[in-house]
Amino acid sequence: MSNQTAKAGKPKRGVSLFSYSGEFGVTMTLEDMFAEIHSIGARGVEILANAHIENYPDPSAEWLEDWDRMIEQYDLVPAEYGHWVDSRLYPGRELTSQESCEMLLRDFKLANRLGFKVLRTKLGVIDDDLTPVRNWKEFIEMALPMAEKYDVRMCPEIHAPTALKSRMVEEYVEFIEKTGTKHFGLNIDFGVFQTKRLPESEWEPGAFHLPEFEPSSVEDMIPLLRYVYCCHAKFVRVNEQFEEETIPYEQIVRTLIDRQWDGYLLSEYEGPWKNKTGVAVEQVRKQHVMLKRILGE
Repeated sequence: MSNQTAKAGKPKRGVSLFSYSGEFGVTMTLEDMFAEIHSIGARGVEILANAHIENYPDPSAEWLEDWDRMIEQYDLVPAEYGHWVDSRLYPGRELTSQESCEMLLRDFKLANRLGFKVLRTKLGVIDDDLTPVRNWKEFIEMALPMAEKYDVRMCPEIHAPTALKSRMVEEYVEFIEKTGTKHFGLNIDFGVFQTKRLPESEWEPGAFHLPEFEPSSVEDMIPLLRYVYCCHAKFVRVNEQFEEETIPYEQIVRTLIDRQWDGYLLSEYEGPWKNKTGVAVEQVRKQHVMLKRILGE
């Protein structure tokens, strides 16, 4: 087992604040979301930097002090910091490698101040298959010394329709192996394992749907775990029996337990009526009943 997963244990529970997109600023403040996570006994929290940091990327001293207070008051762990290399920031051209590196450094500093060690680093993409921009290796390698200085790990998200067995993931692994870095890894989104789709009639009108794709097998995850610092516990619907209807959660989580993977599972609700108030809160609560059962908590 690599030094990235050497600490024997089991997965830990957390929540991505993306789950509460329909609540934030409507029925819930940042503190309300923190209190909700604490109430379900989860500890890890993922934020989306440009959505949840007031005046991003330059929060006030008062905001930072309040962040520190809430993290302590609700006994939470900054588990993953979501940020973007905005390759299409300027019309007519992509960011240069130097501009991309500077954008990364800005977030390294802020993530470090907020207590995050794992970053969900969204790279700019060039097609519907989520292929990253051509110069990603260049600017990520440029940024590695600063990632080490600020003790952060950049993790692009492996998200459907990308398969775990794909050239894209192979290139990420080859980069890690070639550089020997501990500051670039992966975030696996459980949507890659989705085997069932809910009927169109159960979704709100105009809801976005991914194109059809071939799901990855849970076994495909095993050789990648040494590089995985965090997982998006994507889910579509947990029913009244506290079972996820579209993704094989029992198999996924038990595989992680068996391999003693001890990172955070960050709930990411992307189901029907996500933006209808109350739905996401109820669904995340149900998911954590399910996760606690599988984890033996």
